[in-house]
Amino acid sequence: MRRWLVPALIVTLSGCGATAPLKPAAGKELPVAPYGVEQKPAAEALLKATPQAAPERSVELRKRSEERTQDPFDLPPSDDE
Repeated sequence: MRRWLVPALIVTLSGCGATAPLKPAAGKELPVAPYGVEQKPAAEALLKATPQAAPERSVELRKRSEERTQDPFDLPPSDDE
């Protein structure tokens, strides 16, 4: 049993690193072209994230400790339970 387990595992995992161009599934088509565009976008273009979907981070790291400003929305929980 063990001597078949290792080759089966290797064959199973060998497909994990395979890369090939993306194609629609058999019998399926890519989505219709957006309004006003004559040609359908390719699969690669549909998978590319727009800047709005994946914005760049604009994190400014603090160089030294600073006092927090008062937050008017930092209220204690209400007691109406």
